[in-house]
Amino acid sequence: MNEPIVIVGAGLGGIRLAENLRNGGYDGDVVLLGQESHPPYDRPPLSKTVVTGDDERVDLKPSEFYADKNIDLRTGTRVVAVDPEAHTVTVVHDGETSAVSYGTLVLATGLVARRFPGIDDDVRGIHVIRTIEDALALRADAASATRAAVIGAGFIGCEVAASLRKLELPVTLIEPAPTPLAVAVGATIGEMITRLHREADVDLRVGTGVDNLVVADGAVSGVVLSDGSTVDADLVVVGIGGYPDLDYLDGSGLELAPREAGGGIACDGVGRAADDVYALGDAANWTDAHGDHKRVEHWNHVVDQAAIVASALLGHPITHQAVPYFWSDQYGLKIQMLGAPQNDDDVHVVDDDGRRFLAYYSRGGILTGVVGAGRVGKLMKTRPHLLTPTPIAALLGE
Repeated sequence: MNEPIVIVGAGLGGIRLAENLRNGGYDGDVVLLGQESHPPYDRPPLSKTVVTGDDERVDLKPSEFYADKNIDLRTGTRVVAVDPEAHTVTVVHDGETSAVSYGTLVLATGLVARRFPGIDDDVRGIHVIRTIEDALALRADAASATRAAVIGAGFIGCEVAASLRKLELPVTLIEPAPTPLAVAVGATIGEMITRLHREADVDLRVGTGVDNLVVADGAVSGVVLSDGSTVDADLVVVGIGGYPDLDYLDGSGLELAPREAGGGIACDGVGRAADDVYALGDAANWTDAHGDHKRVEHWNHVVDQAAIVASALLGHPITHQAVPYFWSDQYGLKIQMLGAPQNDDDVHVVDDDGRRFLAYYSRGGILTGVVGAGRVGKLMKTRPHLLTPTPIAALLGE
C-alpha cells in the first residue's frame, strides 16, 4: 500500500500514527493536517508547567523530524468537510478552500473545551485550557489577578488549582461531587486528594455547583454557587471537560456513537469507521472486546490506539492487552491509576503516610485497579496482576 494517508489532527494521536507508519516501513505519502499554527505539542504540560512558567511549549518532536521522516505537516489547516465517496477532505488554509485527496483517512481531531454557558467569550478573566494559547493567556492573567476560582475538580481543575497555588494565587476549587476526582477514583481516594488541596490552602467547595458568573464592566468578578454563596474572583478557570467537535462530518455519512456511550466517531475494534476511514484518540469511540462502544480521554490510550491503527494499515493487525492507565501531577506528587475500577468497587488502602498513598480496588474479590500518589514503583509493579484475574486476598496477604 502506498496511497496517500491523510491524518486530520496534528496532536499526540496524529503524530504517533505518522511515526508508527514510517517506522513500520510505509513509504507512501503521509499528510498531517493541523488546525493550529504550531507543530504538534504535548497537552498535559499545559495545565502544569506551562501555566507556572516552567515551560513555554513542549513540542512532541524536533522540527527536523518531519523532513527526516518525510511527513507532510500542514499547520494552520482546518478541515471543514469529509467526502468518503470521493476520498477527499475539504480544508481551509489562509482563507483559501481546497480539496485534499486520500487513499486512507484517519481522524484524530481530539476535543474542544466546554465553556461556561451563557457567558460571552470576550468577558475578561474567564479561561479554559485546551491549547497553548489558552495556557499562556491564563498565565498572563494570573500574574495580575488577586483571587482565582476553578470550576470543576476533575484532572484539569485539580492541576490548574495546584499550578495557581504554586504561583501563590489564592484559589477556590468548586466541585458538585463530594470530593475532587470523585468520578475517576471514588470517594475514599477522593478524600485523600482533598487532603492535598487543603494542605495547600485551597478553599475547597464540594457538594455544590455553579449557578452563574458575576460580570461587571466586561470582566468577571465572582462565581455564584448553587448553595447561594458567592466566591469573589477576578480569574475564573472553567474545567468542566471537553467534547468532540464533529461538525465537519455533517453530510459525510460517517456514524457517530450514541451520547450515552460517550459520543464521538463510531469505530470497530481497530479504529475503522468506514471503508478507508479510521479514527483514534479523544474523538473516537471504539468497540471493545464485549461489543460495547467506549470513548476514553487518556494520553496512554491515544498512544495505544495509534499503534493499533498503524498496524492495521500496514497489514499486520495487532491485539493489545493494555492495562488502562492515567496520571496527574499535583503538588509535587504523581497521582496514578492502573485498571478500570468503578465507583462502587471495594477500596483497600494499603499504604498511607498522610500524603503519599497506595490503594487497591476490587469487585467480587478480584482486583480491578490500583491508585497511588507518590508511589510510582509500587504501583507499576502491580500491572501484571491486572492482566489476568487476580484475587484481592492474594495481594492483601489474607
